[in-house]
Amino acid sequence: MATYKVTVATGDMVEAGTNNSISITLVGSYGESRQTTVSFLFLPGKEKSLSVHCGQDLGPIILIRLHKWRLFLEDAWFCKDVRVTAPDGTLYRFPCYQWLEGVTTVEVREGSGKKLVDDKLQILKEHRHRELAARQEAYRWKNFAQGWPRCLNVDSIFELDSNIQFSRIRATNFTGFLIFQGASHFLSGFLLRGSSWNSLDEMRTIFSRTQGRDIGGCL
Repeated sequence: MATYKVTVATGDMVEAGTNNSISITLVGSYGESRQTTVSFLFLPGKEKSLSVHCGQDLGPIILIRLHKWRLFLEDAWFCKDVRVTAPDGTLYRFPCYQWLEGVTTVEVREGSGKKLVDDKLQILKEHRHRELAARQEAYRWKNFAQGWPRCLNVDSIFELDSNIQFSRIRATNFTGFLIFQGASHFLSGFLLRGSSWNSLDEMRTIFSRTQGRDIGGCL
């Protein structure tokens, strides 16, 4: 019996968590584990840990499969990464950083950054081929006009896969954070004030100084 310690991390952006079921399969050079349920609830920025029990040593872990399915409502999940500790203490890292939507299975390679010539196992060669085909399908190009650079063959960014929209999601979160910070600076003039103001000019001076201290402290 071989026991592998697995840690699954969810991204920290808004709506990254899910209440859909997530399972995992470990794929090693000697074999693979059974599909093991991780959890039915993932919160943004949190991790889930579990043990995967196998009848034999799987050898070096080369891939993981993340399985997502829903019982009722769809709830997309953003996986940050997965870490697997083998029985001998070897740590394998699997950077994911992508959305899982619908009923799907996603394969993630071990993150050591191997090149094509390093893929000795047939399963890794097949995985690279499927990944390349998926990228070619996702990034289709068209000519916007004669003489113009080529662009993506979509009419709107919302037609793209969620993982291609990732930068838009991050930009939305960043904008929300800036609004929150701006409101915090403005309200600090009220919250830290122990007495009433004598004039509007005094109020403007206090807010100006408060923002100036905060901005200066960040530089």
